[in-house]
Amino acid sequence: MIDNYQKTVVQSFTSHQPLALECGETLASVDIGYCTYGTYQPEKNNVIWVFHALTGNADPLDWWDGLIGDGLLFDPKHYFIVCANVLGSCYGSTCPSSTNPITGKSYHKEFPLITVRDIVHTHRLLKDHLGIKKIHIGIGGSLGGQQLLEWAVMEPSLFEIIIPIATNAKFSPWGIAFNETQRMALEADKTLYDLHPEAGRAGLAAARAIAMLSYRNYITYDNAQQDKASQLDQFRASSYQRYQGLKLVKRFEPLAYLSLSKAMDSHDIGRGRGGLKKALALITATTLVIGITSDVLFPIKEQEFLDQHIRKSQLEIIDSDYGHDGFLIEYGQLTYLISQFLNNNNLFRQ
Repeated sequence: MIDNYQKTVVQSFTSHQPLALECGETLASVDIGYCTYGTYQPEKNNVIWVFHALTGNADPLDWWDGLIGDGLLFDPKHYFIVCANVLGSCYGSTCPSSTNPITGKSYHKEFPLITVRDIVHTHRLLKDHLGIKKIHIGIGGSLGGQQLLEWAVMEPSLFEIIIPIATNAKFSPWGIAFNETQRMALEADKTLYDLHPEAGRAGLAAARAIAMLSYRNYITYDNAQQDKASQLDQFRASSYQRYQGLKLVKRFEPLAYLSLSKAMDSHDIGRGRGGLKKALALITATTLVIGITSDVLFPIKEQEFLDQHIRKSQLEIIDSDYGHDGFLIEYGQLTYLISQFLNNNNLFRQ
């Protein structure tokens, strides 16, 4: 908990500079929702940029409060912490439900295809708006880690340290297949492109239930969703899937989910740079790569690849039964690994 920052205020920045997208289309202007904690001290190089995952938001206290706060690993007394809502998300940044300034109507199904690289370009706009010249630590998991790696390749001198967690240099066919299956569930909902508040909600619930199978694993379900008695129906695992689907429906928009899943598919830091190995060789930041033993979506071999091809890299593995979601749950292990890494490299800010 952050005692002096109890009420999180999501700030908003609008860039009126047209944003040219990789797909060839252009957004006339871009809104970026973001949160900051602490005080920016350029002379101390104290910026930490946190990158959120697929359905996360700009407030890391909402989803990563075990790492950020008074007396925790990243304490706003010492750091200026920034987290921006990604382009395409429905938590304050330009997304399918936003108003297109050209037409005066929502983008809706006409929202253009965006990529992780496009998302990073909006982060750069916010960085310039905040007057940030250097980032001490960049950290993020999953889609957050993909953004971090993309930015570290795009601007190698910007970051002193990067900590990509449970992520990869290029999204895998396995991951794309999971995302496409979720999109098939969304598109099977005939209301997806209707113009009413409940449009696409049933499809989104089904998509999220599918996603949970990639975020967790056999052991997670075996440990937590066993039924206490023999039965014929109404199994705990069934209820859990429906609960997770409805939980997301209450807080996220179907078309934003569709857009961001496609953005995730696009992740390839080697595109236009001579391949993955050449791209990773561009990273100059001191790097801590973290993987999770039971992660079926981003298996350890993907973090090993990062470690092998980033020059100043160290690889650490979290032993967890929580699968990919371990990066949102295993605060104790994350705190230990990151603090040891920072201490050993004399990189802590106090």
